Amino acid sequence: MASTPSANLALFAVAALAPSAICWAALRVPRLVRRLRRPPVVARALPVERLAADLRRVHRALADVRPGTPYARRAGARQAYDDLLAQACAAVGVAHRLDDVPEGLDREIERLRVEESLRRAGLAIP
Repeated sequence: MASTPSANLALFAVAALAPSAICWAALRVPRLVRRLRRPPVVARALPVERLAADLRRVHRALADVRPGTPYARRAGARQAYDDLLAQACAAVGVAHRLDDVPEGLDREIERLRVEESLRRAGLAIP
């Protein structure tokens, strides 16, 4: 029985690529199995006391911003404060629109409204 050139070429390709494929699988398969076995990371909400303490800390940092402070630092502190306000609202069941209101006077008014709503809900924030 004579073998054809294309069959010889296919056999050669398999013989040449098999060691690389086996090594690749030996390196990748255990990592894939570990990833599949690992339980998913579930984000847990912070305790309300911790949220209130973080809100007070970031609020102080915003109040201490001096003229000449880089814009990135001011914007980052405001965003961190807004994120903490949203988390606190979720923790105590207060509605907010911080994600919908664009930056500016309207957002500052929404921050004040949310702060007052959180105080009424019992959070000790500035």
